[in-house]
Amino acid sequence: MTVAEPDTATEAAEIASFGYERARDELVNVVKMLEQGGMDLDESLALWERGEALANRCEEHLAGARQRVENAISRSEAAEEA
Repeated sequence: MTVAEPDTATEAAEIASFGYERARDELVNVVKMLEQGGMDLDESLALWERGEALANRCEEHLAGARQRVENAISRSEAAEEA
């Protein structure tokens, strides 16, 4: 299996539009492909870089969710004190 040479800007824009579930699912597929091996070094590196970008996108979503939870807790605590 070959991995096409990525257009970095296009790929970054594509990944930036992913929701958490899609980024996570694609990351799982990337990991599976890397574990299977059989690719040359350039293909493996391109896939690794995509995996890193997908992992970062997942972390962005999780950080946003964490912030929303913290904000909700703060509002709840403030309402209780009032």
